[in-house]
This record gives sequence, structure tokens and C-alpha cells, in this order.
Amino acid sequence: MEIRRETKKKEEKPAGASPLILAMKGHPGAGKSTIARALASSLRCPLLDKDDIRDSTIAIQRHPLFTSSSASAAVAVLLNDLSYEALWRLASTQLRLGLSIVVDSPLSRPAHLDRLRHIAAAEGARLLVIECRPKDEEEWRRRIERRGAADDASWHKPCSWKDLQRLLEGYGGCTEYDVGDVPKLVLDTTATAEVGEIASSVLEFVETHRDRTALKLRRRRRLQTQRLKFLGTEIQGFN
Repeated sequence: MEIRRETKKKEEKPAGASPLILAMKGHPGAGKSTIARALASSLRCPLLDKDDIRDSTIAIQRHPLFTSSSASAAVAVLLNDLSYEALWRLASTQLRLGLSIVVDSPLSRPAHLDRLRHIAAAEGARLLVIECRPKDEEEWRRRIERRGAADDASWHKPCSWKDLQRLLEGYGGCTEYDVGDVPKLVLDTTATAEVGEIASSVLEFVETHRDRTALKLRRRRRLQTQRLKFLGTEIQGFN
């Protein structure tokens, strides 16, 4: 598996570091969920999977009131948006508890990343993006077809390569966007590598950026302490 990342020198990590948001990104069949589960298990932190929420809406999606094609399509959009809204609220709750989280969703639109940016700022968390981008199209195709043929195939995910291509066309290229100053790691999830090896590389990336944030926090606190000492000296001199 090909891994592209920046290597930074690690700094000592202090206690009380800010919680992390590890946001997965990528198309169906790219390997997001496999990596997300490995990360959550290694870090012992909550895994928030958008599909878990969307799966729970099947009764509404298939209700007789929405059987017409136009109604079904409209309800599908609304339920998908509702699933994201529930995901963001769950994320905020966990972060308020001081817990780092792994968020498993396609992160297909800039608005989704913007929402996570807002949550990170509001809750004092550090946001990192882990993008799964398969380079071997044939292997990617095999994964999609194999998943679609399984007995437990998802009812709202692409079940064939044709379904996936139709989905990507509907995105209209909006999935390829600049994440700005948010640190991002890109993984080729079709290259030969064990899941544990991939997860270790991601954890190295996570620790690098966690330590950078901690270093900035230490520097900020040191400056605040120096300013308070200086202010105290000025007050004594004034008296």
C-alpha cells in the first residue's frame, strides 16, 4: 500500500492534550471502514460511522408513503442529510467529554469538512483527514462487486461498478477539493500491505500532528505565564 505523508520530528506529549477528530474520506469500497475500525481499536476511542445511522432509516425509506420514484429520491436525500446531522451531533457530544473520535464518512463535499472544522473549533479539538484513494481500479472494482454480491450487502451503497460510476457522476467532481490547512494523509488502499501496517503508518501521522498541537499549547501557556509575571512586576513597581 502506497502511503504519502509528511514526516515531522516528534515532541514530548503533555497531559491534557486536545482531543482529536480523525475524519475518514473516500468513495465507497475505498477501504475507509477497515482503516477506521483499526484506528478506533488502536486508540481506544469511539468510532462514529455515518452508515450506522443511515442503515437505521430503512423503515422510513421503504414506507408505502414514499414508494413512488420521485418521493423515494427526495426522501433518500433528506435521510442522508439527517444521517450527517446526527453524526455531527454525536461527534460534538464525544468531544465535550474529552474523547478523541474516528469519523467514518465519505466526506464527499466541502460543506462536510467545513462542519467538522466548526465542531473542532467549538470543542477545542484537532482535526485530521485520512483519505483512502485506491489507485488500482481493477482491485477497487473487484471489491465493489464482491461486496454487492454478499448476502449482507448494504441497501443504500453501490452494489456494482456501474452503480459506483453513476454515484461519482452525480458528485460532479465536488469530492476533489482542497482541505486547506487541515493536515491530510492520503493512502493507496489497493497497494499490497497488511491492515496493521497501514494503521501503524496512520498512527505515526496522528502522533506527529498531535505533538505539534501540544507544542503550540505549551508555548502559548508559557507566553501567558510570562505576561502574567511581567504584569505582576509592573504592579509592584507602581506601588
